[in-house]
Amino acid sequence: MDKQLQMMKSLTDAHGISGFEYDVKKVMQGYLEPVSDELVQDNLGGIFGKRNAKEGSRTLLIGGHLDEIGFMVTRIDDEGFIRFTPIGGWWNQVMLSQRMNVVTGSGVLTGVIGSKPPHVLSQEARKKPVDMKDMFIDIGVASKEEAEEAGVKVGDMITPHCDFTEMANKDYLLAKAWDNRFGCGVAIEVLESLKDEDVNINVVSGATVQEEVGLRGAKVAANKVKPDLAIAVDVGISWDTPGMSEKDGTGKMGDGPLVLLLDGSNIGHVGFRRHVEQLAKDKDIPVQWSAITGGGTDSGAFHVSNEGVPSISIGVPLRYMHSNVSILNRNDYNNAVRLVTEIVRSLDDSKVEEIIW
Repeated sequence: MDKQLQMMKSLTDAHGISGFEYDVKKVMQGYLEPVSDELVQDNLGGIFGKRNAKEGSRTLLIGGHLDEIGFMVTRIDDEGFIRFTPIGGWWNQVMLSQRMNVVTGSGVLTGVIGSKPPHVLSQEARKKPVDMKDMFIDIGVASKEEAEEAGVKVGDMITPHCDFTEMANKDYLLAKAWDNRFGCGVAIEVLESLKDEDVNINVVSGATVQEEVGLRGAKVAANKVKPDLAIAVDVGISWDTPGMSEKDGTGKMGDGPLVLLLDGSNIGHVGFRRHVEQLAKDKDIPVQWSAITGGGTDSGAFHVSNEGVPSISIGVPLRYMHSNVSILNRNDYNNAVRLVTEIVRSLDDSKVEEIIW
């Protein structure tokens, strides 16, 4: 496994739902420190590496987010089954019989969301999705006392179980938390790409917390950094699988990174978007332009922070988002790194003023 894949594995295998991002933050810190002039951290857990401008005073914020979707333990019943609440957005049909990691203070336990065998279900029951409030996690114990002896407590984090895997085509990479360890990786690799160069804009590149529960960490980070421009680096939707139609959206794996024209939280700043469009053409970087009416990224909080921060979102097509498993294409990832790196190289105080104007 090469250096890049090892970084991807360490980021995606780490456990960190919204509010519990500390282990992912430790991984990020280890990668950011060698390629940064200094670290910038906020009080909620966001962490960024900073490269200081050789000339100029403007600042660009590049933000992935540390958190993944998952669950929290809310109750242990008398038989030792774990009841839970979702943290982030889940579709209940992707959940039954899936393996889960119950992350306790003394270690990680394997569990599974229980399901009924079809033999005991009526034809009508088979057609109905199971309500999430009726689901439970089985960690293989016989009582509440046994579960507690194993270390489980109310308030513990639960994450999906899926090891980082190279698939049949080695450019297709499977993991549990591409949303949004993808953005974490890009934020690291942009600084890595620039480590031996002078830059003419202050670059603050890293990851926020609690994006999946309302872009909360992005508000804090933008208030801390006070950027002039911002890029949210987050995954987008892949429309190239059965049942998904490209007439409903743009995003095909392998065709390049996505730049969002708009989503449910932000209209991509037109001046910034046009600059990126021309830059991608000049540098021969493939780009896909996407518009989605729902959802959002940290650009939704970045752009309304302070006195206003022109912001865009750059991502890659991702299959099976917000489930136990997700797949992205390594070429799209590398082109996203190239695109964001070239954006940094293209910026100085005068160009920022031109974009904002």
